[in-house]
Amino acid sequence: MSKQLMRSGAVVSAMTLISRVLGLVRDVVVANLMGAGAAADVFFLANKIPNFLRRLFAEGAFAQAFVPVLTEYRHQGSDDEVRHLIAKVSGTLGTLVTLVTLFGVLASPLLAALFGTGWFVAWLNDEPAGEKFVLASLMLKITFPYLWFITFTALSGAILNTLGRFAVAAFTPVFLNIAIIGCALWLAPQLARPELALAWGVFIGGLIQFLFQIPFLVRARVLVRPSWGWNDDGVKRIRTLMLPAMFGVSVSQINLLFDTFIASFLMTGSISWLYYSDRLLEFPLGLFGIAIATVILPALSRKHVDANGGEFASTMDWGVRSVVVLGVPAAAGLIALAQPMLMVLFMRGEFSVADSQMASYSLMAYGSGLLSFMLVKVLAPGYYSRQDTKTPVRYGIIAMVSNMGFNILLAIPFGYVGLAMATAASATLNAALLYFGLRQQGVYRLSAETLGFVARVLLAAVVMAATLLNFSPAESLWVAMTLAERGLTLTALIGGGGLIYLAVLVVTGIRPRHLRAA
Repeated sequence: MSKQLMRSGAVVSAMTLISRVLGLVRDVVVANLMGAGAAADVFFLANKIPNFLRRLFAEGAFAQAFVPVLTEYRHQGSDDEVRHLIAKVSGTLGTLVTLVTLFGVLASPLLAALFGTGWFVAWLNDEPAGEKFVLASLMLKITFPYLWFITFTALSGAILNTLGRFAVAAFTPVFLNIAIIGCALWLAPQLARPELALAWGVFIGGLIQFLFQIPFLVRARVLVRPSWGWNDDGVKRIRTLMLPAMFGVSVSQINLLFDTFIASFLMTGSISWLYYSDRLLEFPLGLFGIAIATVILPALSRKHVDANGGEFASTMDWGVRSVVVLGVPAAAGLIALAQPMLMVLFMRGEFSVADSQMASYSLMAYGSGLLSFMLVKVLAPGYYSRQDTKTPVRYGIIAMVSNMGFNILLAIPFGYVGLAMATAASATLNAALLYFGLRQQGVYRLSAETLGFVARVLLAAVVMAATLLNFSPAESLWVAMTLAERGLTLTALIGGGGLIYLAVLVVTGIRPRHLRAA
């Protein structure tokens, strides 16, 4: 079981790595085109709203509710029953998402006013910043259909993941990045408003992702004709699980939207600085945290169906150790090398040295919560695989309300950096609540061996971060370097830091067997 999980996790991580690398290339192109100015702020808002709804209807809540039920159908029912469930789910979900998408396109000014209130107020008062509201309304009309495409893409990915075919869904996001890069390079120069090319890139990327997975569904013999099935037994079970999960797994996205709402009242560039720092955070989060969570949910669902509590806890333990050994050094590296990373990746074209410095502050704040973000991804499946969606929802409500309080307390003295600090703090609270809930239910608790493992990982990460801070050049030296010199220096620092981290792990007694499930 451990080897299978590690193999599946490696496949997802490899495919995700390709996607994340192209995602960074995409962000480099976007930074070069728009920097951190007004147009960039608007595009990031217009892209964030359909992505938030994607978490509700597609990858997040839906997958957490759909995968356990589909797993049960596969193990206890016939192939025809599995295809019947897929037909009813795709028809019902598709109808609802179609209505939401049409509403989003038609009501784009309302959404722009709701999430970019600061811009809307400026538009009412005929202030220059009001142009952001007009542009956001237009961009949303173009980007919102992405929700429709990505919902069916996520449905297909969930089906293929349940069948053990993880590579297809993990590779699919590559096409979104390619579409945005292509539109930025070739369509933007042809338009009077170059930023609109990025919105069209989102639309085209969503369409390509949707079409890409269809042949794999045909090959797996699970491509069926969608049909309405609101009262179908399987659909009723899924929506019963999904409705509370829509909130529970989307807490971080709701927090990010609330951050955007507050940031619309802050100085121009705040949304962009938060975006660029969040993108660097998403790289290790997607590469490690989400990859491990993707393979662990079907595995936990099988253990629950088989009533194997021992292996269930062992699988949970494997997930926790895996994100700790990868997430802790990633967080330490992001904090120690925040500005150099931003300089190497984005400091060209419209993205200035000042932008790299401003974004580095929010990146360090986000980085402090990276491990918590990863742990949430791994601990939440401990509930969803047992078809318990109410408990994580309750914890999610506590975390979201706390985040709003943290935002108010921290945004006043620290501005946009306070928003990042609040997000990290609420994620830490959410992870703690999820863990103690599992422990209270007798499902999973950290063993003494795992606690010792975590302590040794923390020690290795501290030594690595101290070394990086000691050998990293001053800002003036980074600025004086050429792009190639910056890249080589950063690569040497990351490589050297990784070797030091591994060396300390070995010295303190960490071995590969510590990452194997019993």
